[in-house]
Amino acid sequence: MTDAQCPIHKDQPGKGRLAHAPADHPAIAPAKVGVLIANLGTPDHYDYWSMRRYLNEFLSDKRVIDIASWKWQPLLQLIILTKRPFTSGANYKSIWNHDKGESPLMTITKDQRAALSERMQAQFGDSVMVEFCMRYGNPSTKSVVRRMVDAGCEKILFFPLYPQNAGATTATANDQFFRALMQEKWQPAARTVPAYFDDPRYIEALAQSVERVWNPMAQKPEVLVASYHGMPKRYLLEGDPYHCQCQKTTRLLRERLGWRDSMIDTTFQSVFGREEWLRPYTVEHVAALAKSGVKRIAVIAPAFAADCIETLEEIEGEIREAFEHAGGESFTYIPCLNDDAAHMDALAAIVQDNLRGWLG
Repeated sequence: MTDAQCPIHKDQPGKGRLAHAPADHPAIAPAKVGVLIANLGTPDHYDYWSMRRYLNEFLSDKRVIDIASWKWQPLLQLIILTKRPFTSGANYKSIWNHDKGESPLMTITKDQRAALSERMQAQFGDSVMVEFCMRYGNPSTKSVVRRMVDAGCEKILFFPLYPQNAGATTATANDQFFRALMQEKWQPAARTVPAYFDDPRYIEALAQSVERVWNPMAQKPEVLVASYHGMPKRYLLEGDPYHCQCQKTTRLLRERLGWRDSMIDTTFQSVFGREEWLRPYTVEHVAALAKSGVKRIAVIAPAFAADCIETLEEIEGEIREAFEHAGGESFTYIPCLNDDAAHMDALAAIVQDNLRGWLG
């Protein structure tokens, strides 16, 4: 009988020790495979200090702001973090899930974890553990990895929920995951899920979300604006694949819907600072559409796996106002895929693809 086949004596709930081990040997949980989904993050609350902690962590990430620390940190600590927590806190308060005391992103990510866990349970039983973490804020990547290892996860599949790959999203999430692994004495085997911007199952879920809103409308929008999170143009020139992957997602969505080119535009939102970012800027583009005579538009955010501050407040607030102020009459926001069944089926299938060789 091999060590792996030895019976385990139960000492703690969910744990035990090998039959041949000495009495003082630490308890060991039965081996599992872990699936860890990751999202950007959320403040714990919308008060000043919660917002300041969250923004400090986010804006101190070199993947997000790559300005030299000696230039950036004085500006961040003395000016930006003095004022911005108030405005950002007010924005979060306007969308906050007050019933549950958390941001919508937190609520939705919990629902996504539950839906994915149900699918993994149906496929693999108790051999797979599904958890979620946030790159910034709580639950931290480090704390969740620690919990999963303690629960017996000897292999972990890390899944950043960003369809398109970018240094400031996918890469920094992976960075944090590997930092967490560096703290583990018994380090699990690890895999990361690549970007899924052109996965047919993701494109199908996107198309279905458009059709659910579009088809019943008596007066349909004249243009669908696919608004992606922005980034400095310099990042594209330095080799970041994000811009190209966004363009391909839009093209594949248009082809699946069977629409002509002029019916879908690709734009970029959430511009920050004075540097030129990827264009066209969503807020400027929707205003230009209205001024050109377009009265009805719809906006979708394919880069976001879950509705968050950038969709519920920025798109539904600033971008809607820009369109209407310029003469637009009908603005429709198509929600993110969230825990929609087609979306969760797509994510589950992607997970299963990436678990090959680890599970039967």
